[in-house]
Amino acid sequence: MQRAALLDAARSLLSEGGTEALTFPALAERTGLARSSVYEYFRSRAAVVEELCAVDFPVWAAEVEKAMALAATPEGKVEAYVRQQLQLVGDRRHRAVVAISASELDAGAREKIRAAHGGLVAMIVEALGDMGHEQPRMAAMLLQGIVDAAVRRIELGAAEQPDVITDAAVAMALRGVRG
Repeated sequence: MQRAALLDAARSLLSEGGTEALTFPALAERTGLARSSVYEYFRSRAAVVEELCAVDFPVWAAEVEKAMALAATPEGKVEAYVRQQLQLVGDRRHRAVVAISASELDAGAREKIRAAHGGLVAMIVEALGDMGHEQPRMAAMLLQGIVDAAVRRIELGAAEQPDVITDAAVAMALRGVRG
């Protein structure tokens, strides 16, 4: 229960104040634990990040996979893949990991984030192959680039509303830059 409380506090700190806010004293204050107790659960900030990735990424991936499973066509799967990821941007679990991924992490934490994103990319490869892409893995990686750019635009609080950014990302994913 303490570990879960610490992770919940870490999510809140990251989503409210970015990586600078994630400190062991802040975690201790949020959970009512002594600072030394936080170190009993996590040896470093990177360890907190790794745990968040291990816990939260599978949940997001399952949500994206579920949305894709409801689509009847490869194009529908691509649309669901983009829309579901961008819908998750408002979730504080996602905001936390976006905040962390922007920071300097140790190699282990960066690798966990890369592996989790790789799992997301792998989900869409088959649909892109069914759409006729000769290199569906590369197309999937480029598609994730569109999603990542849209996430950053939404996170920045761009002038456009999130649904406008989402619609533009879906259109670009399905029709390319021709509009």
